[in-house]
Amino acid sequence: MIPTEPIGSIPRPLALLETFTAFTEHRCSQSAMDRAYDAALRETIAELEATGSPVITDGEQTKPSFATYPLDGLQNLGPDGLTITFADGHQRRLPRLTAGPFRYSTYADQYLTAAQRYTRLPIKQAVISASALSLLYPEEGIPGYPREAFLDDLIDEAEADIRRCLDAGAHSVQIDFTEGRLSIKLDQSGQLLKRFIDLNNRVLSRFSPEQRTRIGVHTCPGGDHDSTHSADVDYGSLLPHLFKLHVGRFYIQLASERERVRVLELIQKYAQPHHTIFVGVIDPLTPRVELAAEVRERVLEAAAYIPPRQLGTTDDCGFSSFGDDTSTTREIAFAKIRARLSGTAMAARQLGA
Repeated sequence: MIPTEPIGSIPRPLALLETFTAFTEHRCSQSAMDRAYDAALRETIAELEATGSPVITDGEQTKPSFATYPLDGLQNLGPDGLTITFADGHQRRLPRLTAGPFRYSTYADQYLTAAQRYTRLPIKQAVISASALSLLYPEEGIPGYPREAFLDDLIDEAEADIRRCLDAGAHSVQIDFTEGRLSIKLDQSGQLLKRFIDLNNRVLSRFSPEQRTRIGVHTCPGGDHDSTHSADVDYGSLLPHLFKLHVGRFYIQLASERERVRVLELIQKYAQPHHTIFVGVIDPLTPRVELAAEVRERVLEAAAYIPPRQLGTTDDCGFSSFGDDTSTTREIAFAKIRARLSGTAMAARQLGA
């Protein structure tokens, strides 16, 4: 069969969002918040299982966002970090590190072990990249805590985040690298992207070749409130560098690309025989649910450039990477997942996989 996996996030149930609002306004207790998180997690896993997905995630139901979960509750952060502007004009802002040392407050294996209580299916765990968190360090520096000391601490923490998930029994660990394409927008010389690749490889070098077959990287132009932050950046500036990352799996946004064939030609040129390439066949940023036949044709198109033994399918990105993003309903998200599963199976039969 052609492997198929989700990226990660599923829109949160309305009951969870309402409880979270009440909690932030001090109208409900921590125990009530914990019960709402647990109910959303159980419900999401049950619905993912019902789709027939062979690999699932926890839907990121209890993460504040895909990027900031390691920072929840840290006291050495300021609110005025890097601002990321999306095509529709809305913005997200990273916090700014104000003092060292840098440590994670939360590791992703916490989400994995919680999900394992409710399913026997393989679970993929998403983690944030070291390169994304490197953006927390201010350009002006921090007195008594130089950038190199910060990067050493960051690499230790990023390694621990991945290793704890592998040790806890994750089917695979997906490193979210949406800042890869964004880096070219921030620095058209490509030097920032090169630094990102080098930094992530410093983390990955600490894992064995066998472990790296279970580690993947996800790239997309950022998806939030049905908008993106870097879809206007040429994929040709990213992909030659992306495949230098020392991982075995690549999850590549493709369904929403205007020039899919050109992207597939780049993948064909730069991917290595030991790579598994999960191409995006579902666009989470559009409300229209793809037909299974459409998905099948996208898979067959990809198979003309990627050997079927190396080919997998996925969604372009998560359906709700930030906890407050309600632009996509749960019903649409699960319908799109079912279309991905059905269309992939149809293509696999046609390819004789």
